[in-house]
Order: sequence, then C-alpha cells, then structure tokens
Amino acid sequence: MTSETKGSSALQYIAALSGTLAVICDGMHCGWASPSVPQLTNNETCTLCIDENEGSTLAVMPLIGSIAGSLTAATIVDIFGRKHTMLATAVPFFVGWIMVAFCQNVILLYIARFIAGASGGITFTVLPMYIGEIADPKVRGLLGSSCSVNWIAGFLLINVIGSYFSIKTTALISSIVPALLFVTFFWMPESPYYLLMKDKTEQARKSLERLKGSKKVDEDLNRMRNAIQAEKKSRNGKFADLYRLASNRKAVFIVLGLRGFQQLAGTTAIAFYTHEIFTAAGDHISNHYAVMIYYAVQLVLTIISSSIVDKAGRRPLLLISMAGSALALFVEGTYFYILNETSIDTSSFSIVAVIGLISFVIMFGVGMQSIPICMLGELFPTNVKAFALCLADVYFCVMATVASKYLQITKVEFGLHVSFYGFCVCSVIGLVFIYFVVPETKGKTLEDIQKKLRGEKEERTEKGTDEEKISLKA
Repeated sequence: MTSETKGSSALQYIAALSGTLAVICDGMHCGWASPSVPQLTNNETCTLCIDENEGSTLAVMPLIGSIAGSLTAATIVDIFGRKHTMLATAVPFFVGWIMVAFCQNVILLYIARFIAGASGGITFTVLPMYIGEIADPKVRGLLGSSCSVNWIAGFLLINVIGSYFSIKTTALISSIVPALLFVTFFWMPESPYYLLMKDKTEQARKSLERLKGSKKVDEDLNRMRNAIQAEKKSRNGKFADLYRLASNRKAVFIVLGLRGFQQLAGTTAIAFYTHEIFTAAGDHISNHYAVMIYYAVQLVLTIISSSIVDKAGRRPLLLISMAGSALALFVEGTYFYILNETSIDTSSFSIVAVIGLISFVIMFGVGMQSIPICMLGELFPTNVKAFALCLADVYFCVMATVASKYLQITKVEFGLHVSFYGFCVCSVIGLVFIYFVVPETKGKTLEDIQKKLRGEKEERTEKGTDEEKISLKA
C-alpha cells in the first residue's frame, strides 16, 4: 500500500485494535501469577495450596507453552492464513481461563497455563505479520508498537481484577476478553499479501479496498504482486537462510541481543513477582496499589515511546532507556541490601522501593519495552521473516524463563539485592551492546536497512516508503 493512495486508514486501526485483544489475553495470562500465586501460597486462606517452587513454575509456564505455540505458528500461518490463525487463538485463551477457574490441583493449573502460553506464542508470531501486511507506512510504527502497549495493558488489567476478586472470579471475568477477540476479529479482512500468495487476486483487491477505504488500489496491488513474484524467483525462504547470509546473521545477532538484554534487565521476571517484591519492601507500602501504579506508569510510558519512536529514532531511546534502567535497578538493589544485610531501620524510607521500581519501569518503557519488537519487523527480508519471528519469540520465552528462575532462586537463597544487582549488571552490558552493535533504522526503507546490513551504500528514493511496505510482508 502506498502513502500516495487517497482514502482512510480507519479500518487498519480497528483491525490492529481487535487483533491486539489477543496480546491483552496473553498479558493477562502472564501477569496472572503476580496477584494469584500469593493467594495460592497462603496456607491460611487458600483451598489449593502450593509451595514456592510450584508457584515459580506456574509463573513461567506460559513462556514454556509459548515456545510450542511459536513453532506451530511458523508451520501453519502460510497454510491457514493470518486471520484464521489469529481467530483460532481465542479458543485456547478461553479454555485456559475456564480451567484456571475450576481446576482443583496444580497439575491442571500447569496444563491450563501451558495451553494459554501456546496461544500467546502463536499470537506473537502471527499478529506482527498481520499488522505489518495491512498497515500503511505512515502508521506502521504506531500500530506495530501496539503489541507491547497492549501486552502491558493485559498485565495491568489482571492485577486490578486479581487484587479485588478470588482466583475463580478473576478467571471467569478474564474469559470475556478472548470472547471479544473472536467476535470482533471475525469481521476483519484477511491480509491482502497472504491472499496474493494464494493467487486470490480479486479477494486481495477487495481486502485492499476495505483497508484503504478507496477503490484506487491498482498500484498497491501491482507492487505487492511484483514483490511476491520477486521473492519466489530469488529464494523460497528456509530457516537455514537466517544463517547462510551474512546480513541475516547480523540481523539475528542484533535481534537476539536486544531481546536477550530486554529480559536480562528483569522486566518480565519483575512483572511475575511485583506483589511479592512490594510486600518484601516494607509493611508501610500497599502492594496492591503499588503494583497498579507500576503497570499504569509502564503502560503510559510505552504508549509515549510508541508515538515518538518514528521521530526520535531507535538508538537514542534505547540508550536512554537502558542507562536509566541500570541506575534504577542499582538503587533498588541497594535498598534491599540495606534491608537484608544491615541493621539499619528502613521503615522511614521504604517508599524508596516503590520509587526505584517505578523509576525502572519509566526508563524501561522509554525504549526497551517496545522498540526491540518494532525492530524485529524491520531487520529481516520477507522470505525469512516468519522464521525470524518464530525464533525471536522462542528465544524471548527462554530468556524470560531464565530471568524469572534467576529472580526466584536468588531472592530465596541470597535476597532480592542480589537479584537486582544482577539485573543491573546485565543492563550495563546491554547498554554497551546497543551503543556498538544496534543500527539506527529511523526513516530508512527496508531496502536501505538491508543494504546497511550487507555493508552497501544506502539509497533513498521517493518510492522508498512503498517498497518498505512491500518488504514488510510476512
């Protein structure tokens, strides 16, 4: 789709909003552990009681399920299409909540959260493709970043609901979201790029006309068709191509570095244990309200970052974000060191724990929360993008699981100060990585980015924006 074609992009916003209900579902399932695990480990009030290790496993189970979901999505998305694959995710999300509401043992809880996690893996592999394929270049950054925004919204929502209702009631209320996903996304158009891949030209034309709000889509249709034919002639695209070409290897290194340091800074691990962290900080802090403030601030900052990333650039926001996160983590670690390892009374300044974590989420939300996902859609050519998205999501789940288990083990064995100091060190290393390795992609077409990765001279043209959109397919 070209930026020159007149019309309305309203349906693109609506389709992205409907699709990201799946991201909200995943965020709610992942964030469920924060308000619910403390209830399950409270022997005085719970009907189904679990120990610390079982609670930790419950927290990371969606990440394990997501690996299976990502691998599945990479196999089926070009068979069943983007729309139908996304529609299918509503079912396991819904089933997962019903199982959580009524299951009576921890094994069934494991299964329920694994099922939901698998659906989340499919979502994060397919939805960025769908949004990239339906969005005009002028709104691509904003709509693409909406995945991160709505994931945080899911965490906030489940913490609000879970703080006031029982586990069963929380699960039943939460099951409304996947139902809304199915009902609303059912009416959204299929990706025109996918339809052209299947030689359904007339259906692709109708889809484009709906998405553009215009009948004048011949130019867009021809450009997309030519791009698809060029991809087919050059190379069909295999997973091994991510490593055969030097430019793809460099892109993989950049993406894995960004996604790795994103998790090693502790963002997902901290999200799983926010209630416990605030409780450990001191009796004068209301952990329920502190957690809500934590996620509300994170949501607002991620929205702001998403709205300015196309103007401020990727690298400046990433560098500011990582440096600020490291400083906030150091402050948090120092507070818990004083609390755990000294005889100093911290009751008069226990608010530092809240300020430290909120400062972390502010700085992390400036760039590291959303930009790594945004750049994932920019660094790879069309024919390997599905494999790249799958690899990135699997890697994300592995690193988030490692970081979460690290937090759980260190807080039990050594104290939370060790956990936060470790995250701080990883953030500093990540800052160095961003400075020396991560390229700036602001304002560049995908062709320019690929040439930069290959070490060639970039060329900017008036048609660059159109070509960029074409290259974002898949």
